[in-house]
Amino acid sequence: MYQPLADRIRPNSLGDVVGQSHILGQDGLLRRIIESGNIPNMIFYGPSGIGKTTVASIIANQTSRKLYKLNATTASTADIRQIFDELGTLIAPNGALVYLDEIQYFNKKQQQSLLEFIEDGRITLIASTTENPYFYVYNAILSRSTVFEFKPPEAADIIPAVRRGFALAEPKVTASDEVYEYIASACGGDVRKALNAVEVLAAASSDGTVTLADAETAAQRSNMRYDRDGDQHYDILSAFQKSIRGSDPDAAVHYLARLLEAGDLISAGRRLLVMAAEDIGLAYPQAIAIVKACVDSAFQLGLPEARIPLAEAAILLATAPKSNSGIRAIDAAMKDIHAGKAGDIPAYLKDGHYSGANKLGRALTYQFPHDYPNHWVEQQYLPDVIKDAHYYEYGPNKTEQRAKQYWDEIKRSR
Repeated sequence: MYQPLADRIRPNSLGDVVGQSHILGQDGLLRRIIESGNIPNMIFYGPSGIGKTTVASIIANQTSRKLYKLNATTASTADIRQIFDELGTLIAPNGALVYLDEIQYFNKKQQQSLLEFIEDGRITLIASTTENPYFYVYNAILSRSTVFEFKPPEAADIIPAVRRGFALAEPKVTASDEVYEYIASACGGDVRKALNAVEVLAAASSDGTVTLADAETAAQRSNMRYDRDGDQHYDILSAFQKSIRGSDPDAAVHYLARLLEAGDLISAGRRLLVMAAEDIGLAYPQAIAIVKACVDSAFQLGLPEARIPLAEAAILLATAPKSNSGIRAIDAAMKDIHAGKAGDIPAYLKDGHYSGANKLGRALTYQFPHDYPNHWVEQQYLPDVIKDAHYYEYGPNKTEQRAKQYWDEIKRSR
């Protein structure tokens, strides 16, 4: 019966697991837990193809407990109950280790039902998820579990697995170090994807050799990890904004390229507009107009040409002076509003453009600033209850400091 190469060379010991040194290294917490033999309920979190199922299998072997593998996309609570019924029998004399893959597909009721099966310790749950467990896993399960994050291994860690894959692939083929390195780097940290590429290349070889050109064809675009509704989407957008806020144009275009390579033109354009207002703001007020023009051009052009105006916008924002005085001011004002600090609008600021407004005392004493020198006159604009509130602080950049100097001089002269 056919067995995928990735399954045939699956590691049987922790020392053979690719990557994950932060939790499986000699002093790694997960390694120490496994070696102790006292296995708690755990949640393995990370992208696919990086060893979560492999580690669960190793745990089951080392603890002499029967491993049950379930996938939440097809499993039900009835499957869990059946496992529970086998406890203490010859099938599972030492208890059971239940590996529940993709736990995020269990709804809240199904996740709650797991509690009755794991409370007495005869069933140990190891759940895995590619989504952030703090968003998708029920709190009662989280509170009874230890979360371990599995991270995509580096290319250097994957090369030995690729070599081993070629050594065990059928039919036998040879490949250069350049091919090994390319496959390891092109798989985007997904070991299973790298081994699948090895298997495909071996099967397609007509003369017993694998060329770099073949490897490039088999692995093209395979290094993209992107889900518009998942962590990768928000992580890339977060890194994109933080790189621009940190004034690093190289990182800015890198993360922009990742968004565009995934075809996500809308998210890239929207985030650039947000940053123009949030992070550059009043230090360079014209930035938002320029970015708007770039984004509009990108949407009209479409990909691949859209990358050009968007790259220019990203570099402009990354190299522009920064100020968040605008967002700090509006957030401070909204905080007061949410706290109920509003008060009545001064009568002289209320609308006076209707019949009867004078009888209500509206706008009677309003002083029109354009009637005064420098188009400014001192008068209270905030409601009485917050008349001394101060929300806006001039940023330390040239643009805002020039405005501050201008108004300081005018207001001192009164």
